[in-house]
Amino acid sequence: MTFQIPCPAEPGMALSEVDTPALLLDLDAFDTNLQRLDESLQGKNVRVRPHAKSHKCPEIALRQMAHGAVGVCCQKVTEAEAMVAGGIPDVMVSNQVVGPRKIRRLVALAQRARVSVLVDDAANVAALNDAAGNAGVKLNVLVEVNVGANRCGVEAGEPARLMAGAIASSSHLHFRGIHAYQGAAQHVRSADERRELIERAVRLVSETLALLQEDGLACEIVTGAGTGTYLIEAGSNVYNEIQPGSYVFMDADYARNLGKEGKPIHDFLHSLFVWTTVMSHSVPGRVVVDAGLKALSVDSGLPLVDDPGAEYLGASDEHGVLRVDEPSHFPLGKKIRLIPGHCDPTVNLYDWIVGYRGDTVESVWPITARGALY
Repeated sequence: MTFQIPCPAEPGMALSEVDTPALLLDLDAFDTNLQRLDESLQGKNVRVRPHAKSHKCPEIALRQMAHGAVGVCCQKVTEAEAMVAGGIPDVMVSNQVVGPRKIRRLVALAQRARVSVLVDDAANVAALNDAAGNAGVKLNVLVEVNVGANRCGVEAGEPARLMAGAIASSSHLHFRGIHAYQGAAQHVRSADERRELIERAVRLVSETLALLQEDGLACEIVTGAGTGTYLIEAGSNVYNEIQPGSYVFMDADYARNLGKEGKPIHDFLHSLFVWTTVMSHSVPGRVVVDAGLKALSVDSGLPLVDDPGAEYLGASDEHGVLRVDEPSHFPLGKKIRLIPGHCDPTVNLYDWIVGYRGDTVESVWPITARGALY
């Protein structure tokens, strides 16, 4: 007998009836975030390609495309496969794809949708070219340039120029441009420090583009940027595509970023929550909820409690411990919203996202790419 994990909610159900722990999406706040991104980019000549690693959900990606997104980014081939299966026609794997099996899946996907991938190694270029030739496709490829994150990517300038030339000279690859994402800048708290880091990235990209222009290599795409910095890249007149992802949810860590005046940035609303239940209150001033390490990622800090009278103190596998000011306000069975510290890995813990308005469940969407790690 095959067991299937039941869905925690059904449309039309009262929010109070939803099983916990559950991943909630406040649809009013979500819609506001989509609209606020649009408004923030008015007058800026950039395309939006949101990062789907934040939500892993084709339903959300389709709503982003309805707001003008040209497609989505993914980090893994499996994520890209899930997005294409869900109706997304243009997917960039903003990562390196290495190994024969993964590459075969990538080029097979390119037979069904517009697919792009990043490279930072000449041997990988050759492997992609061979696989694309065997599959009878022309694969879109971008050079990943290290602009300060010090993760993947060739160095700006001559190394990037050589890599672009290797792509352009490959018969089954199409050189599409440059990927220059400064991931290390996204959670820098100071607005001035974030701007300084991105301005350095812009200079490196500009120098690289000048070299490519000398070689007659046109960059259709110059892409990067995240929720923490996208307005800087969008205003640079160098980047023509941006990749914010977390803006749809706005986790607790991003909310700690400061604006120019040293105050928290509140342009985007918290829309993603973990719905949890008080399961024990045996110790005065303390309650235990059913959302612990298996329900929340704590790599960016503990979650915030959406109640000023409580603080999340710590987590074990299945339990979260809260300090509460008024224990009588947190009886057994009370349900509470938690704001995750880091949305991306928290989403990856769930099979479903429960969309609600007011006190009523409106939709339940599968997190199709949950666990898509390869």
